Amino acid sequence: MQELTERILQFIEQHGDVDTLDLVPVFGEDHQKIVGAVKSIESTVADVINTTQATRKTWELTEEGKYILANGSHEAAIYEAVPEQGIAQAELMKSSPNAKVGFSKAMSNGWIMMDKSGGAPVIKRKVTEIKDLVRDHLKAVASGRDELPDNVKAEYKKRKILTETVIKSFVLSKGLQFSTSLTKLETDLTVEMLASGIWKDLKFKPYNFDALGVPPERGQLHPLMKVRSEFRQIFLEMGFSEMPTNNFVESSFWNFDALYVPQQHPARDQQDTFFVSNPQLSHKFPLSLLDAVKESHESGTDGSIGYRYKWKLEEAQKNVLRTHTTGVSARMLYKIAHQAGGFKPVKYFSIDKVFRNETLDATHLAEFHQVEGVVADYGITLGDLIGTFNAFFNKLGITELEYKPTFNPYTEPSMEIFCFHPGLERWIEVGNSGVFRPEMLRPLGVPVGVNVIAWGLSLERPTMIKYGLNNIRDLIGPKVDLKMVQEGPICRMNR
Repeated sequence: MQELTERILQFIEQHGDVDTLDLVPVFGEDHQKIVGAVKSIESTVADVINTTQATRKTWELTEEGKYILANGSHEAAIYEAVPEQGIAQAELMKSSPNAKVGFSKAMSNGWIMMDKSGGAPVIKRKVTEIKDLVRDHLKAVASGRDELPDNVKAEYKKRKILTETVIKSFVLSKGLQFSTSLTKLETDLTVEMLASGIWKDLKFKPYNFDALGVPPERGQLHPLMKVRSEFRQIFLEMGFSEMPTNNFVESSFWNFDALYVPQQHPARDQQDTFFVSNPQLSHKFPLSLLDAVKESHESGTDGSIGYRYKWKLEEAQKNVLRTHTTGVSARMLYKIAHQAGGFKPVKYFSIDKVFRNETLDATHLAEFHQVEGVVADYGITLGDLIGTFNAFFNKLGITELEYKPTFNPYTEPSMEIFCFHPGLERWIEVGNSGVFRPEMLRPLGVPVGVNVIAWGLSLERPTMIKYGLNNIRDLIGPKVDLKMVQEGPICRMNR
């Protein structure tokens, strides 16, 4: 490329203005390669040459035209196929694949005639010799001689044996900084150039202030975080306070026992829960609460008979990756029940990660977010819980809700919450809820007459519904499409 650029500059020096198309036969190079060399000259040093775009129309042979050039025109082929005694028209039309066109042209040229005196038409020669002008014309075009009248070109174009092409080229002339050799302009002013003073003898490339530059990288809010912020704002608007949930490792006592989950419950098996090996056990518990929880499990409270088994402290001491944030709710209820001034109604929420030994599928992950809510007050019922859900999800724009009775060890009555997913075209569970049992509340010190409604919602599944995702692994995990995150809308206008 360097040699070609210098050859172009030397040609301009010797011959003046030149079209790049005219350089093709001179240099024996492809036109696009010559244009590339011109662009290289322009990008290396400014104003060395001036370029003006030009267009040139040329005529080229089509594939059919190349066939005629090699074998003669279709009409000439028909003439040659007619013997002196003549030939039946039906037989003549089988002589070549282009016989129909050739026959028509040969007839109009007066080369052949049709004799019907014998019944079936017979084709005979009308002249003793012909001149194949079509082939001669195509030879002239192929050799680069453009001598044909416009009407002839138009006819051949209509016959699809010639085609007109427009070639773009550049007319080159000397610029203000013309030189037959190129000196690359510097693009960076370095410390070394300044220290040595050589910058005075160097030429620098002009800075292009119109260049777009590289788009700056920027942070993006993940759809999950957008919905999390939306959930949090809704809770705050509804008068809730946020609970501290910065402990991913929880003791089995707060994760299970304080919630009245029996120690033989399947949720406490390794196939459902991740147990921590280091530290394996917890040791700090309120002693009075240990005794109350033990009594509630073994013999019941508030009229209950309990689970009737031997409660073991060593089972409660086992550390786990928390399977829900409800243990935080239990800790907060214990705290407010023992605060100075006695119990006061509260509304708490939290949004944080939980961990379960789940089989991964389109709607399940082993690590996900739980949206926890707790309301403690005198005389509240399941109706208050349903009303709270309706208000909460309506603020999100999700109106298709269903509630299904279920069983939880620590709530009675209990119900699951379902939302309709348009993408999956089915109802999916988004949370669990209920009214905390007295067997859980009394050991925590919550006064008689106080009811506590609570729920744990998924953050991922409502986000899937809002963003039209059919697979939870498209939302979080190693298969997430970062383009979806980067180009996602800043907000959704469907509320």
